[in-house]
Amino acid sequence: MKILMRADTHYSITVRGSDYEEPKYTFSQVLAAVAVSMGSMIVGFSSAYTSPALVTMENSTRISVTEEQASWVGGLMPLAALAGGVLGGPLVDYMGRRRTILFTAVPFFIGWILIATAKIVHLVLTGRAICGLCVGVGSLAFPVYLGETIQPEVRGTLGLFPTAIGNIGILICYAAGKYLDWSQLAYLGAALSVPFFLLMFMIPETPRWYISQGKNDEARKALQWLRGKHAKIDNEMRDIALTDAEIESDSSISEMLKMKYLKAILISLGLMAFQQLSGINAVIFYTVKIFQMSGSSVDENLSTIIVGVVNFISTFLATALIDRAGRKLLLYISSVTMTITLVVLGTFFYVRDNLHLDVSNLGWLPLTTLMIYLLGFSLAFGPIPWLMMGEILPAKIRGAAASICTAFNWLCTFAVTKTFHNIIVGIGPAGTFWLFGCICFIGLFFVIVYVPETRGKSLEQIENKMTGRQTPRSRRMSSIANIKPLPSGC
Repeated sequence: MKILMRADTHYSITVRGSDYEEPKYTFSQVLAAVAVSMGSMIVGFSSAYTSPALVTMENSTRISVTEEQASWVGGLMPLAALAGGVLGGPLVDYMGRRRTILFTAVPFFIGWILIATAKIVHLVLTGRAICGLCVGVGSLAFPVYLGETIQPEVRGTLGLFPTAIGNIGILICYAAGKYLDWSQLAYLGAALSVPFFLLMFMIPETPRWYISQGKNDEARKALQWLRGKHAKIDNEMRDIALTDAEIESDSSISEMLKMKYLKAILISLGLMAFQQLSGINAVIFYTVKIFQMSGSSVDENLSTIIVGVVNFISTFLATALIDRAGRKLLLYISSVTMTITLVVLGTFFYVRDNLHLDVSNLGWLPLTTLMIYLLGFSLAFGPIPWLMMGEILPAKIRGAAASICTAFNWLCTFAVTKTFHNIIVGIGPAGTFWLFGCICFIGLFFVIVYVPETRGKSLEQIENKMTGRQTPRSRRMSSIANIKPLPSGC
């Protein structure tokens, strides 16, 4: 498959005797990415569940659900995910990255079984809350684990696996929702927890966490497994140890208040804010309503499947490009694409509702612009903020800072989704989409000015740049082996 092609297909200058192994997609690294991403599949399934399930739930003879309760079945998950994001930070620091991820599998299973067997709506809400907590913990722990285990030159591609496979979870839910009712769909969600649980037993804890706990032998074994049986890991072990040696006994909360760490935290928070304030979750949650407002005749089930397919394809496109084009270029393209399509969509509603012109011959326009918007979002602003959260947050505060960023993301998700209808009523569809378009335009300048390029850089190099710390000499010398020439014709 194209996404498994080497990301470093270039000539390089090598230094004789370097202890850095040439970056490659080892089976171990791919297995680690797939194992973690199976959890992301459950996250995607959980996010998409209410779209097909609520229709059959409201018409069910086994359970009685009011319109208000139905809204909470959907809205409770991001609220619980917010709490899970706060909880996840201490968990990944004290329990370890792998163990935290592994332990979400059992609550996921329990939550889905509660939903599947429920005869009263309160059990459904309880199950959704449990799954939401796991979603929050997982969305924090997945990028942290992959950021600490994958080689820099291939971290972009493998680091997007959770988003790509998460979109497969959305597709599975939408497709199965055409044939299964809400209870049967929940049983399917529980079944997805089993392979996730089993695969997580096959991968090790991150070497960085082992070293932070003083377990150097376990760290060496884990790194050797990840890089390959015959890979040279001495220099990488030394760099990890040097980074860990600077982690003092101060608490992470007090450390986050220091100016040298504030830049990385604010950049991550900014990316999370622009990701959600672009209106993506409101657009996806109200896809059917948007089509209805525009007069589109697109079938309800077909519209959700189209959304899932576009998310799926565009994320794999990002996976293939991110280690070649870089993070910033894809963010530029994503911002411009979303800005243009939202302005066009807002103009369509303005012409129809305010100028009262006949737009019946433009019935294809809302669907087309919405699909291009989703393509632009999934190309960069969907996956990259999560990927970069695991890259740019310094090791000393990574757990606590990632917890804050994840909770902030889910807070924005809940706020935008819940207020979308009120904004539509207040300023109309045209004003709403123009507002989101302006936010995307501002996001472009945020990326240009503040967001660093992290392609091909180790976590130590990124941290040194973000905090202004001097790069260790051993890393500067050995990094010569990874110098990439400019493409011909540039």
